[in-house]
Amino acid sequence: MELSAGPFRLRPWRAGDVDAALAALLDPDTQLWNAGWVRSREDAAFWLERRQEWGGDHASWAVEDAATGDLVGSVSVHSIDPKANDAEIGYWTVPAARGRGVAALAVDAACRWAFGTLPVDRIELCHAVENVASGRVAEKAGFTYEGHLRRSYRYGDGRKHDELLWARLADDPAPEISSRS
Repeated sequence: MELSAGPFRLRPWRAGDVDAALAALLDPDTQLWNAGWVRSREDAAFWLERRQEWGGDHASWAVEDAATGDLVGSVSVHSIDPKANDAEIGYWTVPAARGRGVAALAVDAACRWAFGTLPVDRIELCHAVENVASGRVAEKAGFTYEGHLRRSYRYGDGRKHDELLWARLADDPAPEISSRS
């Protein structure tokens, strides 16, 4: 299942992505906010296997530059609950791709797919208060700020951080997002 996201493409993760994924997951910001437990090639291979195994509760894509094929990020719709008709979304971008609109475009593409394919009408996005860039992604991808969750999630630094809660509904207006090269 491939999705277009402007100059980027969402595609299934492949076993050959392990080295690129490891390099991205070892980035200090990604370690802090996303995958702090990935420390080795074996960890990255396990991380990758989990994303390749689409199941009833998640769908995950590698995000690549459509022109070069370079890995620029990751996006996952997860915690899919067909009874409650909702899900959550998570993402990261490689350092060299930050500031190019990758995350917002990928999140929007994944949300459009989820609303059109899955029995969900609400997707939540949570991020640590200190992760200001994720707040910009949420806004650009059409999410509405809903609240502040106190000490709600333990991040890569081992501390529980306050988080901001955003949500996008299936009938919210579609965002207009531009990418920057």
